[in-house]
Amino acid sequence: MKIGILQAGHAPDELRPSLGDYATLFVALLDGHGFEFVQYDVVDMVFPKDHTDCDGWLITGSKHGVYEDLPFIPLLEQLVRDITAADLPLVGVCFGHQIIAQALGGKVAKFKDGWAVGRQVYDWNGQDIALNAWHQDQVLTLPSGAEVVASNRFCQYAALVYGKQAFTVQPHPEFDTAYTAGLARFRGPGVVPDAQLATVTDALDKPIDRGFLAAQIARFFKERTLA
Repeated sequence: MKIGILQAGHAPDELRPSLGDYATLFVALLDGHGFEFVQYDVVDMVFPKDHTDCDGWLITGSKHGVYEDLPFIPLLEQLVRDITAADLPLVGVCFGHQIIAQALGGKVAKFKDGWAVGRQVYDWNGQDIALNAWHQDQVLTLPSGAEVVASNRFCQYAALVYGKQAFTVQPHPEFDTAYTAGLARFRGPGVVPDAQLATVTDALDKPIDRGFLAAQIARFFKERTLA
């Protein structure tokens, strides 16, 4: 199964040489599930020729907001609508989660209570799931047809499923401990409050459930359902 990774941003310059860009992280996360990957740097205006070029699609995170006036955003929104109209499976993470919601009629904005960074615990249909997060923007109004499958007190719409068409998550299953530590060091200072950055460092030795999310994503691509 060929998965097109729509890279909507780039990792910090300080992290890319050793840890890779966002698409690289997803290839590693989904290793062993039998997928073939093709990368499109949509943030740099590199788009597939057609929405049917791949069997499924994944939209990565980004430092950009989905509401910004950037040339790639309306094109990516239209691609989202084309993919879902063609009944191809679509997965979105962080920015990807948000732009899918926006493209399908939801509302995204900066959250009034600020940032979620580092290890966060979510109620995933009654199960506690820990994942690394890094966001201030959130989905604030759901699109029609979106069903909530995970949330916590800070992020009401942390994971959504749109029938058999799309599965999206606000936190980052692709971020391991090293990557999160790097973000706290290179992208956080001066942007995220110092007290919050300290909590990121303090939680680095605690377990996160990346494997659970990798299995959920793989199952959605293959079976169009969640466990």
